[in-house]
Amino acid sequence: MNINIDTIVIILYLVGILYIGIKAGRNIKNIEGYSVAGRGFGPWVIFATLSASFIGGGFSLGNAEKVFIFGIANIVALWGFSLKEILVAKFIAPKIKQFPKAISVGDIMFKNYGNFGKITTGIFGFLLCMGILAAQVSAIGYVFNLFLGISQTLGALIGCAIVIVYSTLGGMNAVIKTDIIQFIVLGLGLPLALIFGIHHVGGFDALISNAPAGHFSIPAEGKTIVSFISLFLVFMLGETLVPPYVQRLCIGKNAKDVEKGTMMAGLFSIPFFAITGLFGLVALSMNPDLDPNLSIPFVVNECMPVFLKGIVIAGIISIAMSSADSFLNSASVAIVHDVIKPIKKRALSAKKELFAAKVTTAVCGAGAVFLALTFKSVLGLLLLAYDFWAPIILVPLFLTIIGKKFSKESFIAGAIIGLTVTILWNQVLKQPLGINALPFGVLSNMVAMIICEKTLKMKK
Repeated sequence: MNINIDTIVIILYLVGILYIGIKAGRNIKNIEGYSVAGRGFGPWVIFATLSASFIGGGFSLGNAEKVFIFGIANIVALWGFSLKEILVAKFIAPKIKQFPKAISVGDIMFKNYGNFGKITTGIFGFLLCMGILAAQVSAIGYVFNLFLGISQTLGALIGCAIVIVYSTLGGMNAVIKTDIIQFIVLGLGLPLALIFGIHHVGGFDALISNAPAGHFSIPAEGKTIVSFISLFLVFMLGETLVPPYVQRLCIGKNAKDVEKGTMMAGLFSIPFFAITGLFGLVALSMNPDLDPNLSIPFVVNECMPVFLKGIVIAGIISIAMSSADSFLNSASVAIVHDVIKPIKKRALSAKKELFAAKVTTAVCGAGAVFLALTFKSVLGLLLLAYDFWAPIILVPLFLTIIGKKFSKESFIAGAIIGLTVTILWNQVLKQPLGINALPFGVLSNMVAMIICEKTLKMKK
């Protein structure tokens, strides 16, 4: 690793993040403080920490890669996620305060489905968080390798070790405070790098003229409108109401602040996804033979001056770290609070539950590193994680939040049918017409729950 000004900037940034995270962990006395950090945050903090949580490697490095290959259709498809956040802000956020003591998704599901629903949600929430966490750990190693010249394995170990230390010691308070710093750095750094990149290729008009004409068609050239809509729905449904985002709905002072912060995050994601995607067009204009995975790193290395480059690289590192810490915290809360606590016959004391959460955080972090180094496909990890969430938990969770009462039997029927349809479509039929199974899994879950509920009522 060559030590230069940019490297020094990156090292100082990482040390600063670690210090802030550890310091934020003081005075945590129970798992509520570890999970929702006192519920006293305003809309701007919710906006920053929620945005930092969802802007991961897939929505930045992966977005630029897909735009390099297919064009701007991937940006538009990603706006499915943006639409989801706006809808959550409008229809879900105002209702979340009806669960004033909830610190996890399992707590919300307990209202309709009891301990069975809480434990099931905890298990699948844990699997989801671990899959997405592993994908972010892989991205951390990838970024360290590209910019600092160290091996991807060592990069993943260093980056994840920092996240594990401050997340374990500081819980949600550390996650929020580091998220704010990370959001500011990436929110300023990436747009700045894109401006330098567009200037480097001769301006926006040159950028458009250098790209293949098919890169501006929707759907992408060679793709069908049905497959495009399918991808839009996958981005819309795949991470809807996942544990870290639900936790962000629980940290606000009141429903109005939660709604405002969530809406701001949804609106912010629209131009931000466009920014990360346009790196792909800049890289394509600069070097059509480039490995598409290198789009953002290539533009930063070629176009940014010394010192500013270090800041932008710190922002890119923040992209993966800010998602990793959120899903790491949620994974530990899911397994301790939603699975272990309900199963144990003897109630855990506040001190023991907090200790268990910290130990689990460290273990989950180590497990994520193992997964990241074992499975080479980051996209595969993300899609697998989605399959363990939306077709099973999303519909009953949504119904619970909006106040619709369904039985435990309907929940089980919906989960079995939703998961079965997803597995058959993706693994057996191999996604015919390029259509992902996730929308069908969610729809079949909903239909099965409704049919089961009506059947049970007819029998009474």
